[in-house]
Amino acid sequence: MPASSPRALAKGPSLAADAIVVDLEDSVVPEAKGEARQAAVRALAGQDYAHRVRALRLNAHDTEWYAEDIRAAFDAVPDVVVLPKVESADALHALADALAADARGRDVRIWAMLETPRAVLGAEAVAGVAAAGVPLETLVVGNNDLARAGGLPLATSRTHLHPWLMTFVAAAKANDLTVLDGVFNDFADLVSFERECLEGVAMGMDGRTLIHPSQIEVANRAFTPDADAVADARAIVAAFEAPEAAGRGAIRLDGRMVERLHLDMARRTLALAERAAAVADRS
Repeated sequence: MPASSPRALAKGPSLAADAIVVDLEDSVVPEAKGEARQAAVRALAGQDYAHRVRALRLNAHDTEWYAEDIRAAFDAVPDVVVLPKVESADALHALADALAADARGRDVRIWAMLETPRAVLGAEAVAGVAAAGVPLETLVVGNNDLARAGGLPLATSRTHLHPWLMTFVAAAKANDLTVLDGVFNDFADLVSFERECLEGVAMGMDGRTLIHPSQIEVANRAFTPDADAVADARAIVAAFEAPEAAGRGAIRLDGRMVERLHLDMARRTLALAERAAAVADRS
């Protein structure tokens, strides 16, 4: 949500999204940064977002606006600070140190946006800061900037980006982080958007960032296990809980071999479905 748009900020707490990212970066022109910053503070500190994660996207750490954005983060009290254009661990360490300077000791998490070829090459080092005490929770794909910086076309098909995207997924999974797919620009083309959401699910993405409310329903549907997946997960869990499965690493189920790794995946599927249902009930 652009912090410079009062209408967008007012709508945020009513949307069926898991998180609302109030943006101070790309969606706000330079001459509006100061006013947008104040509006972001009023929205995040004053509105009730219920179960939704309240996130504030800063300007990049090497911009003239960054220091003021950090001060705004102290007043906005977001759950998450989103840092764009992350290319190295140093930027995240510096952000963590800056946030820790808030004497009120709030537990603010960090999402890092990976948007350049250098970020691709440094993805493991960036993700690894979580083990060093930096409250990094999520890697966010910045596919528009990634394609632009790489000299790649912003096409409906993004096959050319797959190796870089999978590098981000691997870095996230290796460090127990969430990874969010990037935005889809043509918000009127929900057919192509759904196809790309399902592609993201297959790639191991945990969700995706959106640029228009019309995309929310499609994304929620794509990233929520469907009825068949839930039924299969329940069958796997029940099969391994049966007395005859005790101590066994693999069992037969409906003509296939199912191992303990499938049990772990089934439990994750059920947890996702239960969380989605709980969020739907609160919305």
